[in-house]
Amino acid sequence: MRHLELFFDYACPYCLRAHELLLELLPLHSDIEIDWRPCESHPRPDSYGPHSDLCIRGMYFARAHGADLLEYHRLMYRAALIERADIEDPAVVARAAAPLLDAGALEQALRGGRYERELQKANAYAFDRSGVWAVPAYRMDGRRLDARENIGVTRGELAAFLAG
Repeated sequence: MRHLELFFDYACPYCLRAHELLLELLPLHSDIEIDWRPCESHPRPDSYGPHSDLCIRGMYFARAHGADLLEYHRLMYRAALIERADIEDPAVVARAAAPLLDAGALEQALRGGRYERELQKANAYAFDRSGVWAVPAYRMDGRRLDARENIGVTRGELAAFLAG
């Protein structure tokens, strides 16, 4: 089994497009297992927004509760980039995840600072240890594919990367 580390941000339109491409290409690569590595492309206190930290912390909640992470990703990308919901509000993030998770429990976890440490570790792992400078970014078998700023990755680049 090959392990693909995928660094992404729910507030990044290039990550959404790459996510859709990945879902198209994955059936051709049943030997690939994904390590989802969410990270904030513009961490606080940077004034750039919207900040996706609550969506990311929610992913850790979803993982801890055995939720379908592909569905969670779909819901968060939809909230952040299609509906342009206020993803900086814990209640909004919890409502967006309600088809999949207990919205009340998620909102309480987000308001209580739950998974903040995981978020900080994820950002440090992406930017300090893995050399991510733009998302989406991929790491597998000692190789890397990094997005180009304001372009992302193309279908061809991702297909070639996954093929090894």
